[in-house]
Amino acid sequence: MTSDTLIQVLLSGLLMGLIYGLVAVGLSLIFGLMDVVNFAHGEFLMIAMYVMFGLVVFSGIDPLVMTPLAVGALFVLGALTYVGVIRHAMRAKANVGMVQIFATFGLAITMRGVAQYFLTPNYRSLPESLLGGKTVALAGIVLPLPQLAGGLISLAAFGALFALMTRTDLGRALEATREDAGAVALVGIDKDREFMIGWGIGAALIGLAGSVLAIFYYIYPDVGAPFAVIAYITVVLGGFGSIFGALLAGVVVGLAEAAMTLVAPPAMKSIGIYILFLAVVIFRPRGLFGKF
Repeated sequence: MTSDTLIQVLLSGLLMGLIYGLVAVGLSLIFGLMDVVNFAHGEFLMIAMYVMFGLVVFSGIDPLVMTPLAVGALFVLGALTYVGVIRHAMRAKANVGMVQIFATFGLAITMRGVAQYFLTPNYRSLPESLLGGKTVALAGIVLPLPQLAGGLISLAAFGALFALMTRTDLGRALEATREDAGAVALVGIDKDREFMIGWGIGAALIGLAGSVLAIFYYIYPDVGAPFAVIAYITVVLGGFGSIFGALLAGVVVGLAEAAMTLVAPPAMKSIGIYILFLAVVIFRPRGLFGKF
């Protein structure tokens, strides 16, 4: 194995890790805000990819240009999901945790079934785009341009999210609601409104991730399942509710996956992720970082 091969593999793992972090951060944000694990997270990703596919096919405009529309559509979907499903599940008078789990799990099954019925299980891909199928060479290292752009978009998204949470009144209201959802009403903060916005932001982030993945990944009703598993592992590694933890853990997961391809067949690349996951669960069950 040459040094160029090693660098090539690790850089590819780094770029995918940044995208994994973007896939996971919406899940982490929602859990940190209201202690709800969204078991329909993968299906939101699937919907985002289909939304991008539809926008590009019907408009003929490059997916990079259509990304804000896809992100906005997922924000609306996330907000409506809270209003129509999650808000009622949180008001259950008994077994609230189980009600929330089964509500999002049932939502996932419904979303996937509807997609299979109306969109068929066929694999689809976006038409030719500005980034699709292109590469860039850096000091002899060849990197896929879609993944490189996805990594940069992920970093920009994390920077914007961090600024939102720490530098704006909305972010402070979300943080206050996370700390004590009951007490915030005393200072005029509407808990339901903040939760709705939080779900919208979380879904918008997965919309951004889905828009990036749609450029170089096949689109089909079950596409969200493998990414959802990676997202759950990433959130556990980074620490439930930690935004920075999701970013760092995504990078670690991407590097672990890439490193595994150096010592095992590609079909076994996920083993490295699960080994790392078990090690963290055993030795540091709180994850790498605390809550945001």
